[in-house]
Amino acid sequence: MNETVLPSQQSSAEPMTDLGPSEMRRALRRFARNVPAMISLTFILLVLVIAVLAPWIAPYPDDIGSAVNFRSRLLPPSAEFWLGTDEAGRDVLTRIMSGAQLSLSLGLVVIAVSLLVGVPIGIMAGYYGGWTARILMGLTDIFSSIPALVLALAIAVVLGPSIGNVMLSLSLIWWRVFARIAYGQTLSIKQEDFVSVAKAMGASDLHIMLREILPNMTSTITVKAALDAGSVILVATGISFLGAGASPPTSEWGLMVASGRHYLPDAWWVSFFPGLAIFLTVMSLSLIGDGLRDFFGED
Repeated sequence: MNETVLPSQQSSAEPMTDLGPSEMRRALRRFARNVPAMISLTFILLVLVIAVLAPWIAPYPDDIGSAVNFRSRLLPPSAEFWLGTDEAGRDVLTRIMSGAQLSLSLGLVVIAVSLLVGVPIGIMAGYYGGWTARILMGLTDIFSSIPALVLALAIAVVLGPSIGNVMLSLSLIWWRVFARIAYGQTLSIKQEDFVSVAKAMGASDLHIMLREILPNMTSTITVKAALDAGSVILVATGISFLGAGASPPTSEWGLMVASGRHYLPDAWWVSFFPGLAIFLTVMSLSLIGDGLRDFFGED
C-alpha cells in the first residue's frame, strides 16, 4: 500500500513544490533577466501604490468627484497642474490617479470571477467527458462565438451604464477563456500515471480534480491570467469610451478619453494622458505575463 501512495503524492505535488531553493533561485533569475518584465512589474507596483493612496496623495482630492472650477478650465500642463485640467477645471493627474483604483480593481475582480467559474467548468468537462463535456463546452463555444467587446457591450447596455455592470458583463464572458484552457489541460493531465494511481487507490473524483489535476495546470492558468488582466482593462475602458460603462463624473480612464476627444487637438492633454495610462498599464501587464512564462519555464 505504501509503495503506491508515494508516487501519486509526489507526482501530484510536483508542479507546486518542485521549485526548491535552488530551482526557485534559477526561476527568479530567469524572470530578472527579462528586463521588460522587471520594468513592467515596477511600474504596476507603483500604480498599485498610487491607486491605494490616491485619496491622500492626489494634488487636488476634491477633483476626484464632481468638483467644478471653470476658472481653471482646459489649462495646459504647468507647474500648478502637471498634466493640465479638463473641461470642468479638474486636475487631470488627480483623476488619473483615482482612475487607477477603478481600472486595477476591475481587472482583478473580473479575472478572479472568471477563474472561479471557468476553471471548474473546464476541469469537469475534461475529466468526465461524454455528455458533460458536450454540454459544458457547447455552452463555452456559444459564448466564444461572439467577440468579447461586442458581447460585453451588449450586456452592459442592457444592464445600464455603471462600473459594477461592466464588471458583471465582463465576468459573464471572460470565464470561457479559462474554461477552454482548463479543458485542454485536463484532457492531457488525466492520462498521466499519477492520476491512474490515485484512481486505483480509491481517491474520489473531487480529490483527483482538486489535488491531482488542478495543481498541474496552475502555471499555465497564472500566465494566462496575467496576460488577460490587461485585455480586461482595455475592453472595460473601451466600453466606458462608448458610453456604456462608467458615468460622469467618475474618474475612469476610458470615460476621460471620451470626454477629452471633444476638445482635440487644442486641449490634447485631456485625452492623451489617460490614454497613455491605459497603454502603459495594459502593456505592462502583458510583459509581466511574458516574464511569468519565463519564470515557470513554459514554452
